[in-house]
Amino acid sequence: MTIEITRDKRWIIPPHITGEADSALEKFPPILRQILFNRGFATYEESKNFLNGKPNIDTNPFQMTGMEKAIDRIQFAIKNNEPIAIYGDYDVDGVTATALLVDALKSLNANVDGYIPNRFEEGYGLNPNALDDLKSRGVKLVISVDCGIRSPNEALHAKNIGLDLIISDHHHPDGENLPDAFAVINPKQHGDVYPDKDLAGVGIAYKIAEALFSVQNPMMNDLDWLLDLVALGTVADLAPLVGENRVLVKRGLRQMRQTTRQGLFSLAGVSELSVPKITAMDIGFRLGPRLNASGRLKEALASFELLTTTDVFKAGELAQQLEMQNRERQRITREMQTRAEEIATSQDKDSHLLFAVDESFNSGVIGLAASRLTEKYYRPAVVASKGEEETRGSCRSIPEFHITDALDECADLLVRHGGHAAAAGFTVKNENLTEFVLRLKSVAEEKLSGTELKPTLTADAEVSLSEIRPELYEKCLRYLEPTGYGNREPSFVARNVKVKNSRTVGAEGKHLKLSLEDEKGLTHDAIGFRLGDWHKNIPARVDILFTYELNEFNGRVNYQLNLKDLKKS
Repeated sequence: MTIEITRDKRWIIPPHITGEADSALEKFPPILRQILFNRGFATYEESKNFLNGKPNIDTNPFQMTGMEKAIDRIQFAIKNNEPIAIYGDYDVDGVTATALLVDALKSLNANVDGYIPNRFEEGYGLNPNALDDLKSRGVKLVISVDCGIRSPNEALHAKNIGLDLIISDHHHPDGENLPDAFAVINPKQHGDVYPDKDLAGVGIAYKIAEALFSVQNPMMNDLDWLLDLVALGTVADLAPLVGENRVLVKRGLRQMRQTTRQGLFSLAGVSELSVPKITAMDIGFRLGPRLNASGRLKEALASFELLTTTDVFKAGELAQQLEMQNRERQRITREMQTRAEEIATSQDKDSHLLFAVDESFNSGVIGLAASRLTEKYYRPAVVASKGEEETRGSCRSIPEFHITDALDECADLLVRHGGHAAAAGFTVKNENLTEFVLRLKSVAEEKLSGTELKPTLTADAEVSLSEIRPELYEKCLRYLEPTGYGNREPSFVARNVKVKNSRTVGAEGKHLKLSLEDEKGLTHDAIGFRLGDWHKNIPARVDILFTYELNEFNGRVNYQLNLKDLKKS
């Protein structure tokens, strides 16, 4: 493995494929062999399954602890026409999971409806008032999706008022202290043997539907019509696109491109996307943010209704509403990011963790502001909205620092908390806020002290630029899609590349546009986002780390290098 340090980043080039693996993968082109080897594939069968989107594991949903008990209870509710509530979170994962189970259960003639709490009035996850309200409406069974695993008090409340509660969640449990619910479905819980621990909340909802249909209606076992929702929620929630997630998203994108879901047509329309050409990147950067916008600024019911409505006019109105809310969300995020940066950097410029709290911060957008801080400074970041009695915070982190484990070390100071390695949330009483900030920063200091904090870019291979041709994309690279978190786009390093032309593009010249010439005299278009400051002093020859992508703009299709970093040769 080769490690190189550039001005701002660290490049890693993995070791060359072994002779044994090279022979085993000889049916694939050489560059693809190296890419597969870098991703842990050293046999032909595993590689073929990966490229074709077939699982290498047993995906029987009944392997999950609690699944059989949960399915029996759901069947009883359907048979006896008991009112069922699907209780989701207000982000895209929670909304798609809610829509998925509502659609699935309605197709089995269940008496079911969705419930998504208001972020500002009810907060994250299960809450006693909502459970009381559902009980008063005659609901007998509540199924949580994408929340509940850290809600022992709420689970006890449901039990005390006579509600059967099935918790399905993908967040990390609090050790072995599980909520006392009718059933708990979470492959991360202690002792669960389900082989894939990385499913998103919507992925687990899909496994519940899969299990239910296998016993309730075995003849209707093709559930591809639900996979567009799985793809939406999985990609938007940054679940790693490996293992079963990759399989589900690959199939889900295929379903999305031929969807009959009216809300998706309308959402794609306001996002200026062609439905038959939707990619995982489109979900992450265009569809997902719009679906998230309603829950960030008001309530997520608009997104839920958009995904479940069959009314073309209502779908159009809801999509337009989300588009306007997304533009407002972007404006608020820009303003909050500027203010959060001022607060965080004025406190302690050398801190290993950035922390910004303010009474004016919109709690629906604090996660986005934290993400921007982490991206810019490559530090774990916390942005929090301070209320009269409590402060709600959102955390984003870097691979070197598990943010939820860090919050666990402060658990005695928190009202509640939870999340993943890279993202988490918490609520703290204001009287404990100062001590909490000091302790969390102390944890970060202990874990990160002595570590050189620079973003790491991993290339798949060092290549001659003349090897990078459209045929490589068509015959190799496109089969690696969907790419994203956990399954990065294949990237390459090319040395001593001649710069023919350089200019800046975009607002304030933030981006770099290059024409590069390879060893054979052929020209390659290249774009370097946020690399515009290189233009003034661009060397005549550069080493580049890049991905190779299909670019469609104004109806024109071409291939381009997407520069992730460069340095003087």
